[in-house]
Amino acid sequence: MNALLQGHTVSNLAPVAPVRALLEVDNVSLEYRTPQRVVRATHQVSFAVDPADRFVLLGPSGCGKSSLLKAVAGFIAPQAGEIRLDGRPVSQPGPDRIVVFQEFDQLPPWKTVKQNVMFPLLASRTLGRKEAGERALHYLDKVGLAAFADAYPHTLSGGMKARVAIARALAMQPKILLMDEPFAALDALTRRKMQEELLALWEEVRFTLLFVTHSIEEALVVGNRILLLSPHPGRVRAEVHSHQFDLHSLGGVAFQQTAQRIHRLLFDEEVASVPLDLGFQDIRLSC
Repeated sequence: MNALLQGHTVSNLAPVAPVRALLEVDNVSLEYRTPQRVVRATHQVSFAVDPADRFVLLGPSGCGKSSLLKAVAGFIAPQAGEIRLDGRPVSQPGPDRIVVFQEFDQLPPWKTVKQNVMFPLLASRTLGRKEAGERALHYLDKVGLAAFADAYPHTLSGGMKARVAIARALAMQPKILLMDEPFAALDALTRRKMQEELLALWEEVRFTLLFVTHSIEEALVVGNRILLLSPHPGRVRAEVHSHQFDLHSLGGVAFQQTAQRIHRLLFDEEVASVPLDLGFQDIRLSC
């Protein structure tokens, strides 16, 4: 009887629905036109970002990773292909996609830290002044800067400005946070600290992240999925699942071996042109 009941129960379980991708980049080619010529930045790039992913675009300078981020943000239109967010085509910028760039001196110097975080909430009429102030303080607390709410940007270190920029972006509660080499201008120690704080913040808030970097180590630390792009024009070389790594993995044998294999995939034309057994399963070649 128990076996029959168990079988009956199992047979009536509803199938688990697959997670629908939040962001879909479908065969996107990007071009820049100059008076002399047309420059192709990316060629038929496809990938999908699931909710709460930490998805990294990794590749050498000039591979089009920042261009892809700008296209997702709605700043540039694809020459071919389509970008969809929540199933809807992306055609222009919107508050559902907030970008954090490398230059944190974009913070207006005449506004306090709190006012800087409030500004996009007020400018977009997302919240009234009282609610915007409360939300600004909430996210400043998340990034450890509640005590500096009334400070001005010129009194902050580079790492603190980075945290203000992240708080300002998250305060908009976007569907996806876009970060374009946000820590590249910081010194090595501050950069490591910012990576640690970003991961801790993600553990608490579980936002969806699309992150651009040219550092293999940073990609492995920050991302749970990494898309490898070839040198110019950017094409998809492979996707690596890197959820097993974090800041504590640095210097470990598995971490270093994976970093070396990624380097080979990015820069060795022979490796990129044929499928190889790389010795670990969480990699998918796109040759």
